[in-house]
Amino acid sequence: MIQNLFPTPVGLYCLERDLTKTEISFIKGQETSNNVGNTVSTNHTILNNKELTKLRDFIETSVSDYFKTVHNPKHNVNLRITQSWCNYTEPGQYHHKHEHPNSFVSGVFYPQANKETDKIYFYRDGYQMVKLPPAEWNVWNSESWWFEVGTGDLILFPSSLAHMVETVQGHNTRISLSFNTFPVGIVGEEMNLTGLKLDSARG
Repeated sequence: MIQNLFPTPVGLYCLERDLTKTEISFIKGQETSNNVGNTVSTNHTILNNKELTKLRDFIETSVSDYFKTVHNPKHNVNLRITQSWCNYTEPGQYHHKHEHPNSFVSGVFYPQANKETDKIYFYRDGYQMVKLPPAEWNVWNSESWWFEVGTGDLILFPSSLAHMVETVQGHNTRISLSFNTFPVGIVGEEMNLTGLKLDSARG
């Protein structure tokens, strides 16, 4: 028997409704600037806008479920969304490999994606002293893993987990809404001299 020890938690959620015309129009109407391989909205707190209030509610509920399930905190602490922005990746473009520093859990929601062609790739980075080519890839020996993504999907993951998007196929622009979070509340233990209380207004 082989057990999974300290696995990397990736949360898969889905918005159980279609986006409204107002939500879609707002997301598609953002001003953008160039990124590595694609473009990104100049609005970096996009989930604070009233047009996306219901979408933010869904995302915050999903983040809370992920946080409580994975970390099961003893004290009164939860995750607050700190920044949020949209990525626009046209056919032939890509989204470079990266992580999200200064964040605890990050997420990507897909207002527009094609499950038949669109994927998000995750990577297990780090030096390998001995590297053995496998006869067949599995969850233990793989250096990367991918998930298909479609419109309405939400993926949550540790912010340190490297990820990217390969060149977009097809004819439609892939739109993703990314965000970062950070703990707010009581972190650590006073008796262990690790106590920390983090308070902050909504970002």
